[in-house]
Amino acid sequence: MKRKNAYLISGGIIIAAFLILIIVSIFYTPYDPVQNSYGERLLAPSAKHLMGTDKFGRDVFSRVMMGLKTTALVGTLVVFIGGGIGTVIGALTGYFGGIVDEIIMKINDAINGFPSVLLALVFISVFGMGRANVIAALSVVFIPSFARIVRSEYIKLRERDYVKSARLMGASHIRIIFAHIFPNIIPTLIGAFTVGFNNAVLAESGLSYLGLGVVPPDASLGMMLSEYQSRLSSAPWCVLFPGIVIVLLILGFSLFAEGIRKEYNV
Repeated sequence: MKRKNAYLISGGIIIAAFLILIIVSIFYTPYDPVQNSYGERLLAPSAKHLMGTDKFGRDVFSRVMMGLKTTALVGTLVVFIGGGIGTVIGALTGYFGGIVDEIIMKINDAINGFPSVLLALVFISVFGMGRANVIAALSVVFIPSFARIVRSEYIKLRERDYVKSARLMGASHIRIIFAHIFPNIIPTLIGAFTVGFNNAVLAESGLSYLGLGVVPPDASLGMMLSEYQSRLSSAPWCVLFPGIVIVLLILGFSLFAEGIRKEYNV
């Protein structure tokens, strides 16, 4: 009997719990997360306000739900856009090789030579702040890492017997790339996308913490940490709960990625 993968199970449970909370937040929050209520400013956690209120009287739990939805949306779109483009580039260059592969990988290495957050800052400084620009900036930054991962997998698999057999049977290059080789790299891709999501969440939180990410009245977990760091002693719940959510979100996806690695030996 195969031993249960504790990393995969525990990570999956945490991710599922956050996914349920995100889905609920689309349709319902206990209070309006952007509505000020000055008569309830900086209330400590209670049965009425589970995570207390902030300096504007807004319910912190509702703000955390909104911020989690924003942060998760950014992370998901970044890995699907950047990861999707990077996957296609890596598949084509890894399969065909040649001069095009060399040129693209040189460009890839040049981009990777700069810190990802720095490149995102440059992009945002040119095109402005806001959720859409953060997604676009981080997507561009994430393309090279996914391209390199997928390229290395295709280089390993392109000379396997089943690929040679497909060529002998007259299968087209596109069919071989996406129908024969691609299914065999899915476990690696799942791990890469999971780690990429974590990195995207951290990058978005960092940008929002610096005031260069999501623009109010939208909420972001990183923005909440930035807004209330000066009130850490007087109203710690305003910082504590968003911070815990970020840590648990990263932990869940890290455990899941480790579980994938152990399950498929990738």
